[in-house]
Amino acid sequence: MNKIEVNNLTKIFGSHPQQGLKHLKNGKKKGEILEETGMTVGVNRASFSVKPGEIFVIMGLSGSGKSTLIRLVNRLIESTKGEVLIDGEDVTKMDKKQLMETRRKKLGMVFQRFGLLPHRSVLHNVAYGLEIQGVSKEERNEKAMKTIEDVGLTGYENSKPSELSGGMQQRVGLARALTNDTDILLMDEAFSALDPIIRTEMQDELLKMQSKLGKTVLFITHDLDEALKLGERIAIMKDGEIVQIGTAEEILESPANDYVSKFVKDVDRSKVLEASHVMRKPEVLLSYKDGPRMAVRKMEDVGASSIFVVDKEKKFKGLLTIDDAIKAYKEDISMEQFLISDVHTTSPDTPLDDLLGVAADAKYPIVVLEDNHLLGIISRVSILSGLVLGKEKDEEVTT
Repeated sequence: MNKIEVNNLTKIFGSHPQQGLKHLKNGKKKGEILEETGMTVGVNRASFSVKPGEIFVIMGLSGSGKSTLIRLVNRLIESTKGEVLIDGEDVTKMDKKQLMETRRKKLGMVFQRFGLLPHRSVLHNVAYGLEIQGVSKEERNEKAMKTIEDVGLTGYENSKPSELSGGMQQRVGLARALTNDTDILLMDEAFSALDPIIRTEMQDELLKMQSKLGKTVLFITHDLDEALKLGERIAIMKDGEIVQIGTAEEILESPANDYVSKFVKDVDRSKVLEASHVMRKPEVLLSYKDGPRMAVRKMEDVGASSIFVVDKEKKFKGLLTIDDAIKAYKEDISMEQFLISDVHTTSPDTPLDDLLGVAADAKYPIVVLEDNHLLGIISRVSILSGLVLGKEKDEEVTT
């Protein structure tokens, strides 16, 4: 079951929202409705779902409806129409008590401007949510200290927010949300107020914590680079509508319309595309038990000068060159002595940006491994073609 499911969610600001719904149903756009009725379409029939443990990013420029949408999810503002399901329960139909309980137990919120209590220490800010829930002082302080350690603020627990940098203050806000131990984090432009270097650090910190904690994150941003870096899937909004949902690769390779194309045309693909996007299967593999004679035959069949060797479970053992395979065969020596094991390896989620320098200097293709299983190989040509061909596709769309 999806952790969050939003269906046909609509918000119209104005005195006669039902009239606005009729205009939407008749195909009128946000600008037309504003001009004719004075009502503003904040969100227009938005639908999406978020899987457990997923970082789902909603991205859009100012006025696109993204911040309104996240406030509809936790019902800080009331929707005009549609439903918001959290673990299958419709937030829009909850009474006040049910809503408060859902917010307290399931929804953690991280704001752009930190929202810290200036007179409280870091420790007491982080523990504040548990205090409201009636958790004992000893237990809430213990949990708060654990989270403070997780976000890298050990030693600052007795400091006041005013004594911290902007990045550190945002870590406090994140720690407060994590301490409540909710399954879902709602993050509204959480890093937008930070300078670029600290912002990058916080993005990395979020990804690091996510790999450890596996929270479900709904993240709002106006920054495409941030969306592409953080989002497992991304929803792009314009004029209250979701115009495309997809992975970073899907949005880069197949933008839904001209609006999305203009966004992605200047993106540095090397920082978005990953090793798994450009790797290819080796033409041949050699099983560890096959021996040097079989290695020579397989390399001759495809005209290769080397071959990758794996065991019966497809775990990578090394690379064998044609010269060494012939020598092992002629001299009846175990080919194990000739295996080259110090080839460059990487994980499937490594950004291409991190592999450009490695590929330029590498004598052999980079080996993509997961739990030491060989998934594929990457040559310098694979990286450059992945970047260049994608860029050419963007230029064709925009010309």
